[in-house]
Amino acid sequence: MTDRFGRNITYLRLSVTELCNLRCRYCMPQEGVCKKSHADMLTEDEIIQAVEAAASLGITKLRITGGEPLVKKNIVSICRRAAAVAGIREVCVTTNAVLLPKLAKPLREAGVRRLNLSLDTLNPEKYAYITRTGDISAFWAGFHAAMEAGFEKIKINAVLVGGFNDDEIVPLAELTKQYPVDMRFIEMMPMYDSGDFDSSAYIPYTRVLEKLPEVVPVMPDGGVAKLYRLPDAQGNIGLISPVSAHFCGDCNRIRLTADGKVKPCLHSDVEYALKGLDFAGMRAQLEKAIWNKPAWHGDLDAIHRSQAGRNMNQIGG
Repeated sequence: MTDRFGRNITYLRLSVTELCNLRCRYCMPQEGVCKKSHADMLTEDEIIQAVEAAASLGITKLRITGGEPLVKKNIVSICRRAAAVAGIREVCVTTNAVLLPKLAKPLREAGVRRLNLSLDTLNPEKYAYITRTGDISAFWAGFHAAMEAGFEKIKINAVLVGGFNDDEIVPLAELTKQYPVDMRFIEMMPMYDSGDFDSSAYIPYTRVLEKLPEVVPVMPDGGVAKLYRLPDAQGNIGLISPVSAHFCGDCNRIRLTADGKVKPCLHSDVEYALKGLDFAGMRAQLEKAIWNKPAWHGDLDAIHRSQAGRNMNQIGG
């Protein structure tokens, strides 16, 4: 289905939980989030019905997110059922990797084709700081489990934070020489206001190019990342610039929160409720959400905050 600006919407980012086993400083409060009643959250059957309704409107790609989706006890069942929905060609999962030692193989067998793994630093102390509760050795255990499970593609995501990890751009990028993975640098978005970051934390994607003058551009893969490659690398470097050079004109996605709200745009507080509806009702709400997708998200920077109305963990990364 196309929206009123002619964009073909084919991509659904589906959050299955607001909960997480880490507490990343740019994402959620140290104390976590107030747990909502199970009655307020989408059930597994409602999730699958929503995917079926979305697929009937032309959605072909599904990314399962959180919070941390792997803390969801029925995550493998959700992935297996979603992958079996007619019209869904690709199921991907974004995760912090901590629980992958036990779940990588079951997820792959359930039909998950690709993984995005979150890693903002290679330094154990800085990793513990940015995640508040994390141990980087747990990430690497999950990473190697994912490699052994044989996913078609693994991407590593780092949020660019000035004064925190901009001195690690080179070693992070060089992971693409060591492993057959893509390394993606994502501009930090002014969403969760933890007080941990001042205006200097919001740095543009061009900082990566300044640090890596030897990269060469490569053909885009249909996603929003600008792609480059280091000499002799096994994977690409992706640069994602929602703040300094937005890509709203090419955005092909909508989002569904764990409590059943469709967000046509990440940075808008406009939502369409699906919880409790039958297939026809969900399809109608999805149609409205797609048609009313805004042209762009408006100015984003340290002064102009996101109008999302939720923290990132409550929307889906």
